[in-house]
Amino acid sequence: MAGDPYEALGVSRGATADEIKKAYRRIAKTDHPDLNSDPAAVARFTAASAAYDLLKDPEQRRRFDAGEIDAQGQERATARQWRQQPGGGNPFGGGGFGGHAQDPDLADVFADLFGQRQQPRGGFGGFGGFSGRGDQRGQDLRLPLRVDFMTAAKGGRMRITLPSGGTLEVAVPKGVREGQTIRLRGKGERGMGRGEPGDAYLDVSIAEHPHFRRDGDDILLTLPISLDEAILGAKVAAPTIDGPVNLTIPKGATSGQKLRLRGRGINGGDQHVELRVAMPPKIDPELEAFAQKWRDAHAYDPRKGMTG
Repeated sequence: MAGDPYEALGVSRGATADEIKKAYRRIAKTDHPDLNSDPAAVARFTAASAAYDLLKDPEQRRRFDAGEIDAQGQERATARQWRQQPGGGNPFGGGGFGGHAQDPDLADVFADLFGQRQQPRGGFGGFGGFSGRGDQRGQDLRLPLRVDFMTAAKGGRMRITLPSGGTLEVAVPKGVREGQTIRLRGKGERGMGRGEPGDAYLDVSIAEHPHFRRDGDDILLTLPISLDEAILGAKVAAPTIDGPVNLTIPKGATSGQKLRLRGRGINGGDQHVELRVAMPPKIDPELEAFAQKWRDAHAYDPRKGMTG
């Protein structure tokens, strides 16, 4: 990531952690490669992902704001540090890196700059103590993962598109929840040299189902029943996440009445079935005549007491 991470996310330097997170998610919803294949959108998403990885960590953000690290999270060597080296204006002190390695602060700076680790006797190894950029861990990725309801409930595998254009197969654990983060070790950006790859963090959102809803590990279902099933009782097929099961409707069932199917939820949870009496699509003369006759002999007021 080049440039200013705040600009990449479109937030001010005084933005709260929540504002930074919302800005990243807003960009992901419009510019993620799965949603927008425009190269400019991919570039915006890649920059926003790197910016979020830097700013989400309070300590990293503090160090960036203080000028201690750059937008890539790498240590900065300030002009003041160079001037403080032994040997005046020569940053190498006239004697290679050996003298500087004795100062632990400067040793860390040079280690980050040149990818070297301090040697037991104060040398940095390589030709004159300098061997180029060296090893760096790859950037972490943070990506949205939209999971369909049944895959979230039962687990499964999905394939997602990475900002680089590649694809990645993801194992979705059974019972994953809205807002949960799935960490994939080593599936982030490639490292430099012998540096390890970063990790991929997938922010889960779950799509709605046309019939099922979820409350923790319980499944909620509204089940329509016919007028005659409500009056006479019946055995009907009720859908569950594992397939239909027979459900006994008691005589005189009414809308809003709830029945429970034990163990038919997620990871041992239950399924709760709320009944809804559905009138026939057309009231024929026979049903109308029967209802009128029944009313004349058995009228009752279900709203008694509601109006005083």
